[in-house]
Formats: sequence, C-alpha cells, structure tokens
Amino acid sequence: MHPMRDQSLQAKTVLVTGSAQRIGAVLARALHAAGANLVLHYRNSGAAASELAASLNAARPASAVTVQADLLETARLDRLVETARQAFGGLDILLNNASSFYATPLGELTERAWEDIVGSNLKAPLFLARAAAAQLTAARGLVLNIVDIHGLRPLQHYCVYSVAKAGLIMLTKSLARELAPHVRVNAVAPGPVMWPEGVTAELKERIIARTPLERAGTPEDVARAVLFFATDAPYVTGQILAVDGGRSVGW
Repeated sequence: MHPMRDQSLQAKTVLVTGSAQRIGAVLARALHAAGANLVLHYRNSGAAASELAASLNAARPASAVTVQADLLETARLDRLVETARQAFGGLDILLNNASSFYATPLGELTERAWEDIVGSNLKAPLFLARAAAAQLTAARGLVLNIVDIHGLRPLQHYCVYSVAKAGLIMLTKSLARELAPHVRVNAVAPGPVMWPEGVTAELKERIIARTPLERAGTPEDVARAVLFFATDAPYVTGQILAVDGGRSVGW
C-alpha cells in the first residue's frame, strides 16, 4: 500500500462503515496512508477495530477513532456523524462498506434475513447519507458505496443480497441527483476479490475461468478505485466502477 502515500487526503475526514476487518480494514489503511483522518465503525469486531485504530494512530497520532453501532438502528446513525464532527471538526467522505452477505435459498428465506441483508446493504447507506448530508454539503464531499457486480447480475441462492446491492446501485444514482451540486456520490463494484468463507476451490476455479483477466483481484485493487473517486474525480458523480477483472462483461 506504500505507493498510495501521496497525502492527497490530508486534513480530510472519512467515516468507513464495517472497517474493522477484510476489505473495510484495507480501505481504511489506504485512505489513512493518503492522509485522511478515520472514523472506524464496527458492530461486533471491537477488538479488531481498536487494534486497527492503534496502528493508525501509531503511524500518525490522533488520526483515527472508533465508533460502535448497529447500522440497523437508524435512529442512532446521527451519532456516527457526530463522532466525526467532535473528533475532527467535520466529515468529508462517507464510505458505506458494511454488508451482510450469506445465502438465502428461496425455500429457506426468512423475513429476518431480508431485514438484515437489505438493512445493512441498502437501508443503512440511505439513512447514513441523510444523517451526513449537512456535513458533506459543507465540505463539498463524497458518498462512496461499495456495491457488487451481483447487483447487476444475480448470484444464484443469494437473491436477497443481489436485490439489496441492485438497490444500492440505484441509490447511488439517485443520491447523486439529490445531493448535487455540492456532494458527489459514486460506487465501486468489486468482483472476485476476497473469497467468503465456504467457497470451494472448484468454485473459485470456475469463477476465475469466467473472468477475462483470469485471476482474482485483491483488496488493494478496490482501494485504488476508492482513492480515485476520493482524490482524482471531482467531475464524476452517479457512476458505478466495476473492479472485477472484466467478469461483468465476460460472465
């Protein structure tokens, strides 16, 4: 990640949801390396979030804070934005990364699964954007959503997840109009980047075989796209950037 250390986000504040582990932690480190102050949201992974914050603060003192929240409790989302304001004076970028992801075969689908998956992937980003709108408008900031290529093409047995990500893609475009002209809203749609638990070697091989670049991506590939929107795209809004090795066109 060292090539990203250009300090182009110096004095900017970024709220990253689901930042304690996996892609969220990589995105947080990349944004921090570019100079940003971080508000690290977590739901259950308190120890991992604290460890990440400690490492970031060791590199640059007083540059990262943590905040715990269940994003399904929309009435409490204002607290995340207030944490950014109190710690760093405002908010420049909202990065909606948190996501519930698990199979929901139609015959086993429950209303609770619907509420969890749609809640984390679609409802929470909407209400967080609403909570952050005033701060982002003042900063002429950015909302950046992590979507999925399966919001464009459904993943078998993951009906609810695919629907939720499709909704987040449309939310990205809708918010780009609602929050214009002072706030940009874009999304990154990863493909095979970090394999979820339970994916067999056979399935991995099959997915890679259908990917034009014939390899899986890395979290750093997603981070580069995030940094592009955050630092080098002042005239880009309402756009979805696939970071998928061409899988969305090759399939």
